[in-house]
Amino acid sequence: MCVVAFAWDAHPRWRLVLAGNRDEFHARPTAALARWEDAPGIVAGRDLEAGGTWLGVDDAGRCALVTNVRDLRAPQDGLSRGLLASDWLRGSQDADGASRDLLPRAGTYRPFNLLLADRRHCTWTSNRPAPRRAVVGPGVHTLSNAALDSAWPKAMALGSRLQAWLDAGGDGGNLAPLFDALADDRIHPDEALPDTGIGLERERWLSAAFIRGAEYGTRASTVVLLARDGGGLIVERRWGPMGAALGETRMELAS
Repeated sequence: MCVVAFAWDAHPRWRLVLAGNRDEFHARPTAALARWEDAPGIVAGRDLEAGGTWLGVDDAGRCALVTNVRDLRAPQDGLSRGLLASDWLRGSQDADGASRDLLPRAGTYRPFNLLLADRRHCTWTSNRPAPRRAVVGPGVHTLSNAALDSAWPKAMALGSRLQAWLDAGGDGGNLAPLFDALADDRIHPDEALPDTGIGLERERWLSAAFIRGAEYGTRASTVVLLARDGGGLIVERRWGPMGAALGETRMELAS
């Protein structure tokens, strides 16, 4: 998951609204959004190479999401960051406690951002440039491959469109504006781009919310709605090389 906007405690019905894209190599084996047979309470896509997930929810109303941190100086030989999301969803620990407990061992994982949300708290945890955490306050927030709420143009644009959807009522029956925002493939101006050490041409390509490429690009667009009184919805749209549509899965969550 490489760009996400989410609203925490900012809507009368929805405790959490999240819209995000996962960007990855198209050759990396992946299972579509589904209930996990080996952990029936989890609803998530699955990375078949390392076994974890980039985004999932469970029947207890919890949500976990992970992104990488774009830092060429960081070692890339740690534990899979996707396990941070799936291991938490397999357990029963609350978001705040899990975030605190992760800090002493955060350095053993590949560079990550981790969002955890339960019925009381939403937390952000990262291990770059050093282990750190924050309890997320009410409102619309963004995350990409830097710290929470960093001013990356594609993240800010997605956040603005999520805020507009909320301002229009946040109708769970009309997710088209959120998926339209996730499909935004415009390249942002050079002066607005971060400098993460990958060169300007690649910064331009990766500045789009929706990335088209033959070998690497957006693999999934996902919207999550978790209601205050329990239940909700998760919808995943899947993409192949150059943005070819591969299907959609929609799953209602029991209250």
